Amino acid sequence: MYTYKYPRPAVTTDCVIFGITRDGERRVLLVQRGNEPFRGMWAFPGGFLNMDETLEQCARRELKEETGLDTPIRFEELKSFSTVDRDPRGRTISVAFVAEVPLSEVKGGDDAAEARWFPLDEIPQLAFDHGEMLQAALARLGIGR
Repeated sequence: MYTYKYPRPAVTTDCVIFGITRDGERRVLLVQRGNEPFRGMWAFPGGFLNMDETLEQCARRELKEETGLDTPIRFEELKSFSTVDRDPRGRTISVAFVAEVPLSEVKGGDDAAEARWFPLDEIPQLAFDHGEMLQAALARLGIGR
């Protein structure tokens, strides 16, 4: 086994998922955090990368665990978020993915107390740097807010 002289950051993925209603309105999928940090606040579904999975596999796993959403989603890698203090638990880099899907039923699971679709004009304050993630996703998809 290798040992490293320098500390290494943790890696997470986050899923910025837009649901499209039958009349074409977009909503964004958020989970209410069940654990600290930011317990009770809303965030994008996501979590820590396992040693035996790719970034996309991690994103798909976390999305299913936290929301029950298990559709053939076509993810697009959005951006890496690496601000040094973005996570109070320690040095963490997140790779965000973005997708648009038909609106479907979701339910909070794993460490998510609740999962819910929010209209773009009713988004609550978000945990971590997820407000920045949302802005990047809206810009990537050309969605005005």
